[in-house]
Amino acid sequence: MARLTDSTDYAFAQAEFAPEKLWEFFDGTRDALNIAHECIDRHATDAVRLAVRVAHADGSDEAITFRAIADASSRVAHWLARRGVQPGDRVAVMLDPSLPFYAAMFGAMKRGAIAVPLFTLFGPEGIRLRVADCTPRVLLTTAEKAEAAGGIAGVEVVVAEDAWMAELAALPTDYAVATRADDLALFQYTSGTTRALPSAVKHTHRAVVVLMLAALYGTGIRPGDEFFCPSSPAWGHGLAHGTLAPLALGVTTGTYAGRFDPVRLMQALQDYGITNLSAAATHYRMMRTSGRAGDFRFAIEKLSFTGEPIDAETLRFIDATFGVPACSMYGTTEVGVVLVNYPGARDFRVKPGSLGKPVPGLRMEVQRPDGTPCAPGEIGELKLFRRGAWVPTKDLGKVDEDGYFHHAGRADDVIISAGWTMSAVEIEDVLLQHADVKESAVIGVPDALRGQVVKAFVVAARAGDDTFAKELQDFTRARLSQHEYPRQIAFVTELPKTPAGKINRKALREAEAARAADAA
Repeated sequence: MARLTDSTDYAFAQAEFAPEKLWEFFDGTRDALNIAHECIDRHATDAVRLAVRVAHADGSDEAITFRAIADASSRVAHWLARRGVQPGDRVAVMLDPSLPFYAAMFGAMKRGAIAVPLFTLFGPEGIRLRVADCTPRVLLTTAEKAEAAGGIAGVEVVVAEDAWMAELAALPTDYAVATRADDLALFQYTSGTTRALPSAVKHTHRAVVVLMLAALYGTGIRPGDEFFCPSSPAWGHGLAHGTLAPLALGVTTGTYAGRFDPVRLMQALQDYGITNLSAAATHYRMMRTSGRAGDFRFAIEKLSFTGEPIDAETLRFIDATFGVPACSMYGTTEVGVVLVNYPGARDFRVKPGSLGKPVPGLRMEVQRPDGTPCAPGEIGELKLFRRGAWVPTKDLGKVDEDGYFHHAGRADDVIISAGWTMSAVEIEDVLLQHADVKESAVIGVPDALRGQVVKAFVVAARAGDDTFAKELQDFTRARLSQHEYPRQIAFVTELPKTPAGKINRKALREAEAARAADAA
């Protein structure tokens, strides 16, 4: 019987996929399963097999073996037990990728506790909100962040650096896991901006099995790949697709630690001989704007992205630089990855700018507000059929005549002006095609005559003035339609971003509302 990793071809995936085959990759069962065992311990067969390569921002490299993580995470599990941490308790981990980070994350899950990764750039308020939501028994972090994390009632803050690792060295390097597949294993905070207060998405140990859909068809991971994902493991992409998925398949993964530098990333891609890269759209855009890609030699065979659509200019950069198509991988933290472009599949045509097609076994539709399916080219809401019902994603999209899905922005990113419905994403994409535009963000703002008009915020390589604004308006109108262009343009030095690097349109809408209120 064929294994699902035997080929990357689209026809093979459609013919061979069956949900029960995902369990062939694991030791555990539907009753008893542990993520730490599946991702780490069972691959620690010798002392040299690499689990993670870390490219540090300061130029140094760190190679961490499966054995090192297996031993250190067992010690962490014993350490937690001795401190009274019980199965089901939360253990927050606010560390950059490093041996202490992986030891803490997998050690918490070995213990049966719930690991909660936190972004290392959170300030005191960001930490407080998430800690108040997940109520951890212990928060493991650096000396630098400990002060910002301190003073929260009921939470023990521990500096997880060299002295802590030395303390662990006296503890045993084996730990008997006893978790059930449906026990909670991870709390994952999203980087989105739709919630007033942070709320964790809760994952069981069984989630690692479902994650194989994204690994096999979204990032196209196969044995023998040299994989890299620069996204922080505090976020869904970096943790699920950049860490758990490759490690579960026994594939060495690479990651980035510290302040992001696109040149440092490209140096690592060259030095590590990376063949499979999965990154956020922002990472590719920053590589393009660095102007340094020509300084490096790449061995990329499969390439994927997630987080937000990639503009046309960056897609052209990817084609010219890496020589392989940019494969979108679409999903949400809540529903997982559902639309993919099958990286590495010789028989799958990647349509530039599309989200691809559903992963095997899933049904997706674009629907009107009344629940009926949209016609090809008609914009509606992307929905997933699960457990007998259509689940909304809160994202807009459309399907073309060939069955490919296309993103049209968040539901709240639609702009209706004088009866015309416009997509912020489409207008942004056109603005980014202008040679002098570095970044753009588009929102709808109130207008007495039209209800709403399009306002664009532009980061440009030249000074912004009325002449440049009209040039951009004409540039957009000529490429979309006579009504589909920004009637207002604001030139700014930077755009607000979410912690994961996505453009924060919600912050722009709120700032515009406050400005209008002040002017009233």
